Amino acid sequence: MSLRKFLTSKDFFTQVAIALVIVVVLVFVLLKWLDFTTNHGEEITVPDLSKLSVEAAEEKLDEVDLEYVLLDTTDFQAGYPKFSVVKQDPIAGAKVKSGRKIYIKINSDKYQEVIIPNLIEKTLRQVEPTLVSLGLEVGKKTYKPYLGKDMVLEVYSNGKKLKAGDKVAKASTIDLVLGDGKVGYEEETDNVDTNIDSETPIDDEF
Repeated sequence: MSLRKFLTSKDFFTQVAIALVIVVVLVFVLLKWLDFTTNHGEEITVPDLSKLSVEAAEEKLDEVDLEYVLLDTTDFQAGYPKFSVVKQDPIAGAKVKSGRKIYIKINSDKYQEVIIPNLIEKTLRQVEPTLVSLGLEVGKKTYKPYLGKDMVLEVYSNGKKLKAGDKVAKASTIDLVLGDGKVGYEEETDNVDTNIDSETPIDDEF
């Protein structure tokens, strides 16, 4: 049989039809396999792990077939229990696939310490932003006689006098002793007797 007759024969079209069916079946099976292995169309809502311990967070994630990865510990935050979850990624409510890893950060057990810089004889305007940038709070301000107005003379925390290089916990309250812009001195006045006795005429003895 010539090629031309074969291409126009019934057998040729039958074989083409069979080949097409096989291709369609293979594509269908492949798509189903991909759907199964990638959980296509199945999404899980990420639970809220905020303020949970690591153990409690792990249990909650296991219930929905998710995993967690502990990244690191953050600075202590007073609004969260010690060693509880502070941040998570993806966030609560996000839609993810089964088996997705949730990255978490946990709260520290105490505030980190910061070093007190040299604040003496600097103005209050300079010192306040410095303390805030270190995570400290400016507390009570008291004044005493000193020529420099609002010049820092002494630094205290919980009644303890601080010097440059001392360490305090973040969020500590720092009390300041400032100059009032006045010089403390007492003027001494000489008590001068301004009453001059009248000269008594002296009788010349002749």
